[in-house]
Amino acid sequence: MSTPIHRIESNARLSRCVVHNGVAWLSGIVAADCTQDIRGQTRQVLARVDELLAASGSDKGRLLSVQIWMKDMTADFSGMNETWSAWVDATQTPARATAQVMFDDPEILLELIVTAAV
Repeated sequence: MSTPIHRIESNARLSRCVVHNGVAWLSGIVAADCTQDIRGQTRQVLARVDELLAASGSDKGRLLSVQIWMKDMTADFSGMNETWSAWVDATQTPARATAQVMFDDPEILLELIVTAAV
């Protein structure tokens, strides 16, 4: 018997979260208001991650892996890390990677892709 796949906030292109075999995969999350600076965008993205993790039956203490994609690591890495460090559970940190990328919208400063245990 196959295990069920639970899809959260799905549309014709993607699901914001997919849960299978006790793992939640979140699609790339960007800020809703991209006029804010890196701290503001990071806070928005992390709040959205919290929402999607809760909807999947998980939370930030169960993070497995986080990919952080940034528009300008030179300008924004320390501000993002400051906001990240205030949010993440320092006793339950995930595997993490950060890379610089070019986004299709020039106002997007970062995008997170998250995997968490449920």
